[in-house]
Amino acid sequence: MSALLPYYLPLVIFIAVAFVISVVLLVVPFVIAYKQPDPEKLSAYECGFNAFDDARMKFDVRYYLVAILFIVFDLEVSFLFPWAVAFGDLGFYGYCSMMIFLGVLTVGFIYEWRKGALEWN
Repeated sequence: MSALLPYYLPLVIFIAVAFVISVVLLVVPFVIAYKQPDPEKLSAYECGFNAFDDARMKFDVRYYLVAILFIVFDLEVSFLFPWAVAFGDLGFYGYCSMMIFLGVLTVGFIYEWRKGALEWN
């Protein structure tokens, strides 16, 4: 057992230092923070205005369309990075399949644009 101690000692020291740093970073803000909040800071904040109705009120459909649009383009970027890295190995078939994928996303974007999902009047 004592023969293994020199191999695990750096790991134990690393974990101990990480624990001390985390505890210090959690405790220091509570010690030195400004503790006199004003009514504005304590007020409820939702979307830039005070709550005025029931929490179960219906949202506009455009809110959901913009959320779906964000998810679609987020997924597009997550597919484009690996495709760009492996572009040299994919050949013409990989290029065509990505162009079809981007074409479908472009059609969806144009559809939402025409429906007025990007206008907040």
